[in-house]
Amino acid sequence: MIEKFGYGLKIPILKLLENKNADLKKIADFIYDNIFYGYTLKQWGLKPDELDFSVTSRVPVFISHDNRYFQDNYQGIPLKGYTELFNNILNNKNIDISLDTDYKSNSSSIKFNKLIYTGPIDEFFDYNYGKLPYRSLQFDFKTIKKEWFQEVAQVNYPNAKEYTRITEFKHFLNHNSDVTTVAYEYPQAYIPGKNEPYYPIQNELNNELYNKYKIEIDKLKNTYFVGRLAEYKYYNMDQIVGVALMKFEKDIAK
Repeated sequence: MIEKFGYGLKIPILKLLENKNADLKKIADFIYDNIFYGYTLKQWGLKPDELDFSVTSRVPVFISHDNRYFQDNYQGIPLKGYTELFNNILNNKNIDISLDTDYKSNSSSIKFNKLIYTGPIDEFFDYNYGKLPYRSLQFDFKTIKKEWFQEVAQVNYPNAKEYTRITEFKHFLNHNSDVTTVAYEYPQAYIPGKNEPYYPIQNELNNELYNKYKIEIDKLKNTYFVGRLAEYKYYNMDQIVGVALMKFEKDIAK
C-alpha cells in the first residue's frame, strides 16, 4: 500500500475500493465489510454510496503508524471542559438568555442590528422548499462504580451492537474518582418536536434542496447563518469555532 499511495496518506475507503490491485482490493473489501458499511448504516440509516463523498471520506484509511484520528500538531479541549467554557460565554454582561422561547413564534418582536442564526435553515424559511433531513441521536448515560470502564475515551461498535459508540468522559480531563460516567450513543431518525437534529444528511438530492435555501440567504441583509444546521454542513468542533471566529471578524464585527 505504501508503494502505491505513499506513507502518511489518507485514502477514503470508497476510493480504495476502486483499486485494481488484488491485494489492496482485498484489504479494502475487508475494511468496508467489517467496519465501514455497518457503522455507516447505523449512523446514517443509509448505505455509504447514498451519502455525499464529504461524509464518507471523514473516516479514511490512514497509511501510517500514527493511530490517532486527528494528526494536528496541537490538540486539546478547554482546560476545565466545554461546560465551563460556555458558562463563561453566557455570563457575559452583554448576553441575555431566553429559555423555552421559540424563535419563530417571537421573530416579529425581536429587534436587531445583526442576527446570527444557528438553527435549521429550512425552519427559518418556513420549509418553503421542503424539509431538509437530519440525523438525530439518543444518549444513554450510565454512572458505574469503578475507576475506569474502558481503556480509551471512545470505543466504536460498527456491527454487533445497536449503539455506535461508548464515550467515557473521565479520560478527557483525567479526573480522579472511584466512579465513572459513560454514554452509549444510539443514532436515530430525526422527528421534529420529538428529538434534536444533530447531523445534516448530505447527498446530491439534499444538497440541491439546501442550495435553494442558500439563494434565499443571499437576499437577506444583516442576517448570518452559522453552524451545522444553519449551513447544512458536517463541521467538527474545531472547524466550527474557526468558522464562527472568521465570520465574526469578516462580517459581524464591522
